[in-house]
Amino acid sequence: MQERFETFTVLINRISRNIRKIKNQEMAEYNLRSAHVSCLYYIYTLNGATATDLCERCEEDKATISRALDYLETNGYIIRQAQSAKRYKSPLLLTDKGIEVGKKIADKINGVLDTISVGLTEEERIAFYRSLAIISNSLEAVVKE
Repeated sequence: MQERFETFTVLINRISRNIRKIKNQEMAEYNLRSAHVSCLYYIYTLNGATATDLCERCEEDKATISRALDYLETNGYIIRQAQSAKRYKSPLLLTDKGIEVGKKIADKINGVLDTISVGLTEEERIAFYRSLAIISNSLEAVVKE
């Protein structure tokens, strides 16, 4: 049982750490961090999003997303489509600079996904993601207990 726990936690931590490293390495030239990358990716692929959408998609808290969006807006990657009273509901769009970086992020993600899928059949990949979803949902249920 202990070996199963150690294997599970070590592998999950290693995967998470490597994803963060890839994000940080690829975006260092733009002075972007992991949360910035996720926000830009989703705004790019969804062709716009709100802060609320990003909290759900990125699985990040409101404060993290708010700080990331402030940075992205201040540095010219995004603009708010409407200056509504509720900033969290205001649609976010990419500037030309944001589109350029968003495309680079999306291309990198697609390349990484292609690379990590090389050793898997389509059936194995589907089973793997299904297993990850089951584990994630089960852990979430344990946290809520």
